[in-house]
Amino acid sequence: MEELAIHGGTPVKTTPFGKGSRFAGNELKYLKEALEQNTLFYWFGKKVKELTESFASLYGAKYCMATSSGTAAIHTALGAIGLTAGDEVITSPVTDMGTVIGVLFQNAVPVFADLDPDTYNLDPKSVEAHITPRTKAIVVVHLAGNAADMDPIMEIARRHGVYVIEDCAQSYMCRYKGRLVGTIGDIGCFSLNDFKQISAGDGGLVLTNSRELYENCFKFADKNYNRLANDMAAMRKVEYLAPNYRMTELQGAVGLAQVEKLPDVCAKRNRFGERISEELRKLPGFYPPKVYEGGYHTYWFYLFRIREEETGFTAQELVDMLKAEGIPALKGYIPACIYEYELFLEHTAYQNTHCPFDCPHHPEPVVYEHGICPSAEEILETSVRINFDEFSTEEDLADIVHALRKISDYYQAKKKS
Repeated sequence: MEELAIHGGTPVKTTPFGKGSRFAGNELKYLKEALEQNTLFYWFGKKVKELTESFASLYGAKYCMATSSGTAAIHTALGAIGLTAGDEVITSPVTDMGTVIGVLFQNAVPVFADLDPDTYNLDPKSVEAHITPRTKAIVVVHLAGNAADMDPIMEIARRHGVYVIEDCAQSYMCRYKGRLVGTIGDIGCFSLNDFKQISAGDGGLVLTNSRELYENCFKFADKNYNRLANDMAAMRKVEYLAPNYRMTELQGAVGLAQVEKLPDVCAKRNRFGERISEELRKLPGFYPPKVYEGGYHTYWFYLFRIREEETGFTAQELVDMLKAEGIPALKGYIPACIYEYELFLEHTAYQNTHCPFDCPHHPEPVVYEHGICPSAEEILETSVRINFDEFSTEEDLADIVHALRKISDYYQAKKKS
């Protein structure tokens, strides 16, 4: 039996992880073309238009428009459906703040449903339990490249007459029962932040098959100017407040080159992640993420759960042991469910006011506290995250698997002794 590195043994990983250039395609070519246009404004240039056309074609969607970030994409989608003060939006408590910033900016109230313990995404039963007459939309987060259970969520939404917006920031090319996430709900939102499968530094993309929603999104992201109109008077007919979330031609140029590589990037991540899952299933107490039949996980990161009573160690202890073996790891995805962040606990989304949580448009009490989503909280306590990317090598894969097996074998032998 191998001695664990944390106890003084030899670490498994003694070589660097594979490296590569993310921007070694047509990025420089398209940036040069963008600069040669003598304009970087999306409406006058070609690169943002080419990006949105390319992405819509890849996804088989009718319409795509671009924004300055993934957060802006979600806010744009919410603005397009007319979200306003007093409305509620159901979403996941295990996500980035970018999922809920748009909800709060529209003076609406985020409502957090609990998660499925095996996919780490919204549990449809909990979603339905949180539907009220104030529910305007469900923002479905497809966490880490894995699809939420969309069929029952869509059935619930249609029955109650609410919109479904898909947060696909971490889930490019992810499929649910053969269908690309981002094309199943009313609007799909994507991020081109630097920490995603593809990057333009920042930026966002919005997909929809509804002409009305597309036009609403297009206007909302550009101060409610209607650049699709035929004359200046119609273009400047501003009916309500909207932000400036325009993407520049420089972002569009890099994003276009990145989309060209997207299927290959995600295929490499999928193969790597699936092979880790295959090996984890052999280890007592290790539970890889559940992927629905016909699904396709694109592993922005690899998140799995353990059961201490079976493994003999906690998630944090596993993280510490993996780090000693040379495998970078983290416990969970975020430190706590986002409803435990101060702005929710103290109702301080805006300075010097408690709106939208306590306002005349939403007179019912809003309570955020530890314990409201027990499955989500347990997921964060019992899960471990390992990062890899499309440049990771067969040696990297072998070392990750070796380290996990080494730790498991040590504790299983200890149980028997």
